[in-house]
Amino acid sequence: MDQLVKRHIRFHLESHQRGNNLRKLPCLTFINNDDTFSNVFCENSKKLINVDLFALAAEYYSLSHLGVCTPLEELLKALGGDNQGSTGIKTDEFMNNKKSHEVQVMSELVDKIANYCGIKQVIDIGSGKGYLSSFLSMQYNLKVYGIDSSNTNTNGAHERNRKLKKHWRAYQSRARANPESQRLEKANDSPVQNEIKCKAVNDRTLNNSCLQSQDQRTTQDLIPSCVFTEVATSETSKQTEIDLVAQAQCNESKLSEEALAILDVLPANAVEIFSSSQCNSGELCEEEKAKRKMASIKAKASKSSESNLYFPLTSHITAETELGDIIADLEDCIMVGLHTCGDLAANTLRIFTAKPEIKAVCSVGCCYHLLSEQYENQEDCTEEVWGFPMCQYLKDKGWCCGRNARMSACLALERIAVGQMLPTDSLFYRAVLQVIIEEIYGVTKSERHVGKIFSKSSSFLDYVRKSLKKMELDDSKLPDSCIMDYYEKYKHRMNELEAFNMLKVVLAPCIEVLILLDRLCYLKEQDNIAWSGLVKLFDPVKSPRCYAVIALKK
Repeated sequence: MDQLVKRHIRFHLESHQRGNNLRKLPCLTFINNDDTFSNVFCENSKKLINVDLFALAAEYYSLSHLGVCTPLEELLKALGGDNQGSTGIKTDEFMNNKKSHEVQVMSELVDKIANYCGIKQVIDIGSGKGYLSSFLSMQYNLKVYGIDSSNTNTNGAHERNRKLKKHWRAYQSRARANPESQRLEKANDSPVQNEIKCKAVNDRTLNNSCLQSQDQRTTQDLIPSCVFTEVATSETSKQTEIDLVAQAQCNESKLSEEALAILDVLPANAVEIFSSSQCNSGELCEEEKAKRKMASIKAKASKSSESNLYFPLTSHITAETELGDIIADLEDCIMVGLHTCGDLAANTLRIFTAKPEIKAVCSVGCCYHLLSEQYENQEDCTEEVWGFPMCQYLKDKGWCCGRNARMSACLALERIAVGQMLPTDSLFYRAVLQVIIEEIYGVTKSERHVGKIFSKSSSFLDYVRKSLKKMELDDSKLPDSCIMDYYEKYKHRMNELEAFNMLKVVLAPCIEVLILLDRLCYLKEQDNIAWSGLVKLFDPVKSPRCYAVIALKK
């Protein structure tokens, strides 16, 4: 049976990687029926009897097939604005491939949201080593407060940020030099094109009427109504005012700026500059060069004083945390979290809805197994604020996932689908160890964790010895022969364990859906939210926890 299950699951994982398995198979009429799973599990024993149907149902109820996510491209387009951060700076020079991918994608989105809301302050909850915070401050000139509960992380972030600034300044100099050299090289290679461009500027000077025919776009043209409603209305009026002011600008001044921009890429003395003053062209050219040089120096000084504003702070964040007690100059801001652990993701959303200064939130959670649940082991917990459920709908139903289900939600189906197999040996070691601890020591529950001992162990025997010491259990009462007897007793069941864990992998997206939709529904229940949605930010193979909960206030 276990081999059969593995073959079926492997087939569905491979199909998942190739494309949408659901479109190819016509057996999904069961989804809309009341007895959806009647053929998946045995009615009497409740055991799984139809692996194919189980896998198809699990795929159907994943986020990628439910149609509840907002595409990242659509959101970026709706937020509008230019790509200020597209200077060619590569984050993989400062961090590993996974973190580089996450930071680049998320920082671009955060900057777009900040620009859309007209804010410059960012609060990074659970900032850890400060990768996202540093990049947001250096690349996008945002003022970032990174808050982490670990003082070690905060101190490390301070030191890392100091070193990054040195590399960053050198890298920015190279990045600015490269486009300039490319422009000059292109200008020298194409003198004819430059003459045409110059002629075009003169033609436009003679005929100002062409400016009157330019398209005038407001924010309303850029934002699809399906993405934003109330936010778009207010921003539209603001943008309209900006457009009217811009149209009232002097056309002659606008054209002279464009002409000077073209002069930057032309050879010396290629164009004679005309001015209302009677200065000769050589004197004016030198004067303009001096002005531009001085303006450039001032701009760089201003940018240097305003950039790299990143402040790592240490504080334990809860739903009741008063940010004003931590951040003295708290102002209108956006709250972000890149892989906020357990309850911290839920508390981030609660703080966002409760604090008027926080205008937007972008939160990517992780570590679902560490979530506290209101309806799990209630007698053992005294908490009043829980990680799950958040929305009133699931609270009314008294919904509970349980630790095993939440552990399953942490598995990475996409990685398994591309061939990154489950760590079967370490899972087997851990399962047999639990049997030993229960039968020999009578321990069924412990606050201590084994952790990542498998990679440091040379054999199963070594693994058990190290684990017992970490659990503070006396291993002298357990001879080597007894340990190996347990290993031999369960060795033939490794295939069963692998098949079981592959079933958990297939089910993982469904459990993650429940947790994420709970958070989204919580936001939908609030009166002060203009828009909220789920967005797939990352490549799930690189970063399995790839979904962001995003919201903007009215």
